[in-house]
Amino acid sequence: MKIMLLLGSSRKKGNSEQLAQDVLKDVPHTEVFLHDKTMNPIIDKRHTAGGFTRVDDDYEELLQQFLAHDIVIFATPLYWFGMSGQMKTFFDRWSQYLRDERFDLKAKLAEKKAYVIITGNKPDPKVSALPLIMQFNAIFQYVDMSFDDYLIGTGNKPGEVFTDSEAFQKARLWNERFLAFKQ
Repeated sequence: MKIMLLLGSSRKKGNSEQLAQDVLKDVPHTEVFLHDKTMNPIIDKRHTAGGFTRVDDDYEELLQQFLAHDIVIFATPLYWFGMSGQMKTFFDRWSQYLRDERFDLKAKLAEKKAYVIITGNKPDPKVSALPLIMQFNAIFQYVDMSFDDYLIGTGNKPGEVFTDSEAFQKARLWNERFLAFKQ
């Protein structure tokens, strides 16, 4: 099982990344920091005669890398009670590639397992992040992708998530699950 970590934060070494690193300790995986990629916002041409046009950015290469993995962990801070802009752009661009004949994107997405890590501060993210969990669930249902689990951690300043023992207990359970794939 090939695992990919998609980091949606605009800050390196933030709480989402730190929690994800704990989940993936000693687990072989590919890590992509979305903020390092150039992903242009979508220009919706679904209903125009010519359809979508090619966009000159890093997205297609990123998508091909994404499709080469079986499990994807989406990690994002809770930004104004939603996913980060980088993560949202990643999903928005699926609209373009679901119509691109070079990709059988919907079928390939249906073969993947998704996990979600969200970190936030207040109000209590164990409650305030639930609408975002529902959004991820709806996205995955739309493309028939398996949504296997989610993890919500509490923290604002880098490192504060380490005080969330409940989140790290679940992170260790995920780590055991992913380590079992190595064997």
